[in-house]
Amino acid sequence: MVAAPSPAERSEPAIAPSDMANAIRALAMDAVQRAKSGHPGMPMGMADVATVLFTRFLKYDPAQPDWPDRDRFILSAGHGSMLLYALLYLTGYPGMSLEELKNFRQLGSKTPGHPEFGGTPGVETTTGPLGQGLGNAVGMALAERLMNARFGDALVDHTTYAIAGDGCLMEGISHEAASLAGHLRLGKLIVLYDDNQISIDGPTSLALSDDALRRFESYGWAVQRIDGHDPEAIAAALEAAKGEDRPSLIACRTVIGYGAPTLAGTAKTHGAPLGEAEIEGTRARLNWPHAAFEIPAEVLAAWHDAGAQGAPLSKSWTERLAGLDPATRKEFGRRIAGRLPDGWDDKLASFKQEAAAEKPNLATRVASQKALEVLNAAIPEMIGGSADLTGSNNTKTGDLGAVGPGEFGGRYIYYGVREHAMAAAMNGLALHGGLIPYGGTFLVFSDYCRPSIRLAALMRQRAVYVFTHDSIGLGEDGPTHQPVEHLAALRAIPNLQVFRPADVIETAECWELALRSETTPSVLALTRQGLPAVRTECSENYSAYGAYILAPAPRTREVTLIATGSEVQIALAAQKQLDEIGIAAAVVSMPCWKLFEDQAPHYREEVLGPGSLRIAIEAGVQMGWDRWIGSEGAFLGMSGFGASAPYEDLYPHFGITPEAVVSAVKARL
Repeated sequence: MVAAPSPAERSEPAIAPSDMANAIRALAMDAVQRAKSGHPGMPMGMADVATVLFTRFLKYDPAQPDWPDRDRFILSAGHGSMLLYALLYLTGYPGMSLEELKNFRQLGSKTPGHPEFGGTPGVETTTGPLGQGLGNAVGMALAERLMNARFGDALVDHTTYAIAGDGCLMEGISHEAASLAGHLRLGKLIVLYDDNQISIDGPTSLALSDDALRRFESYGWAVQRIDGHDPEAIAAALEAAKGEDRPSLIACRTVIGYGAPTLAGTAKTHGAPLGEAEIEGTRARLNWPHAAFEIPAEVLAAWHDAGAQGAPLSKSWTERLAGLDPATRKEFGRRIAGRLPDGWDDKLASFKQEAAAEKPNLATRVASQKALEVLNAAIPEMIGGSADLTGSNNTKTGDLGAVGPGEFGGRYIYYGVREHAMAAAMNGLALHGGLIPYGGTFLVFSDYCRPSIRLAALMRQRAVYVFTHDSIGLGEDGPTHQPVEHLAALRAIPNLQVFRPADVIETAECWELALRSETTPSVLALTRQGLPAVRTECSENYSAYGAYILAPAPRTREVTLIATGSEVQIALAAQKQLDEIGIAAAVVSMPCWKLFEDQAPHYREEVLGPGSLRIAIEAGVQMGWDRWIGSEGAFLGMSGFGASAPYEDLYPHFGITPEAVVSAVKARL
């Protein structure tokens, strides 16, 4: 195999590193000034570090930005996006032109205010909310080790680099993610900490007295402190980090806004243009006598030469891939492309047929585990996990070995009590390619995951969140653990599928839909308590419609009862009671609002019953339901928090019963 050249093997740039770094500084300050907004200080401060990384260490090929064995570079401090955009332009990434830099932060540009995955080649993840990139980097480094354990060094042998700032390390997610990375001994993860001692409010000493190196050392990381403006010190630190068998943190002491004559080292360079006078002074101080956006030909050529050094590496990798046996080559290509294997859906169909025949009474979390037994056996790229609730979330199946320190042949990750890091790492696993992550916790703790879930939706990643104990139905743990507003909060996130299945068959259908959704993350909200089978027909995936008529009205429909999950059984019981008093009701199961919204208007109207009284039943808050029930309808659910008691007592206490449904109907007809 051909590895990335060491600094000694790589051709040294003909231009001084300071001139190459100054090109980054100039582009950053010019673009922010033109946009009249942005963050010039961080790119100017970290330009020396980035120059050494991109010219002497990073394995990449701008002509092949999606080359699977490239090193990953994550700008966790996403506000400094012009650092990344300048690097992409200078090294020759497709589509990153000087015009794009001039259009920084403008509508439709490839240079948005914070890096956004999907529209700009070379951007590995969407960052901006501080610390998220660090969590993603942990997931990407873990993905590299998982894929390496399956396909070997010839195909998978790369390093994940991240630049993080003081804010990233202050955020709580950094503690969770760094602790997990240290435990797993992710030696191919190197974090460059922009230790500039400045935040928006001013000196970090206003709010921070941590010793970051000692903190990370306690997590099991290798740590170093260097002068972030000394190219040789930077190179030596990176070389040492690459020799570690554990993750590395390199604290780079830098000056924010380096080169600015009056503002360098102050918070004033963090999030505002420098101003024309300060920019002119910076050009003089840096000995950069060039107009705005003008890069001398010899400097640009040196940067292009640095970018071109990856071409032989990607070519050699492609040749190695072509030389493998057809089965391995095909399997690797399938996983990287995100295509599911042949036959998996047939196996799931057989499982549904068995469930239809047996009609089991199961909690949907147990139904999910049974579906996972089939899916994990059929789809080897599925990687499971839980935030210390494996036995409660039912996320581990018999064929999944554990992932542990230095042991990456397994497929199950014990994330510990680190919900936020789990969700961020899942994004990294998905973004890396070749893996489909799912992870579990209680639905109430989705609040701890929400920032990462939102980014998964924004980045259009296939990640599956298994959120169990989804209502007051969890019982005695009480209102601290009983989610009431969480379904509404999750449904509010664009491009997120929130599934709440009613029985085994719907649970299997929702898993199928989640896995087929290559550009949409999914939540499965699952019960603790057992539920009766409500579906016996499984020839078609009715959950794919979002909502469907589960039980038609016995006569001309007067009432439509709409329910999700555990409340579908209540709707069915109410339908019978209404029939006994001469009121004809249909029952609609609505496992996914988003998919129902996507249906044609005539289908939605047919399901909801034109002219019928609509009653919604869900053990959550009413928010959002008015869209489906209209101004004349009624909602039976939660208007406040729950209580600690057996669930059999809680449903009557909160008026979520068939009798309450009947009363609501009678009061309105």
